[in-house]
Amino acid sequence: MMNDASKSVVIERTFDAPASLVWQMWTDPAHFAAWYGPMGATIPVANMDVSVGGKRLVGMAMETPDGPMQMFFTGEFKEIVENERLVYTEAMSDPEGNPMSPESMGMPEGTPPFTEVIVELEADGDQTKMTMTHVGVPADSPGAMGWGMAIDKLEARLAAS
Repeated sequence: MMNDASKSVVIERTFDAPASLVWQMWTDPAHFAAWYGPMGATIPVANMDVSVGGKRLVGMAMETPDGPMQMFFTGEFKEIVENERLVYTEAMSDPEGNPMSPESMGMPEGTPPFTEVIVELEADGDQTKMTMTHVGVPADSPGAMGWGMAIDKLEARLAAS
């Protein structure tokens, strides 16, 4: 897999929360659905079998100037080190979790069909440093902006816990 920094979103954030709580935000479907996605998005579907080789299916709904829009993402968990490291693949899919080509979803040609999300947590006393890398999503893309908003929502949810 290419590790070209310009083709990856990397967000580092330190939270005033223990690693175990930050981990739950990523692996518990109810928590994940509460913060994932850009501002204004809702997550009506968050199915996760958090085990190596386990499948995930996430549905996102949002209002756009053109009316309501839904997107689905599927993938599988590749690496799980509880409270430390989570790696999963992601692809656009239909509502049943069948991967769809990026081009068929209106994405530019050359968009990778599968991307990889790597979440690394480092406990530091009562705080946790999180590094989230989404390989295959350019740092200057709408996806990167969406991640920035989602991580802000994650921070707010942790602060309220």
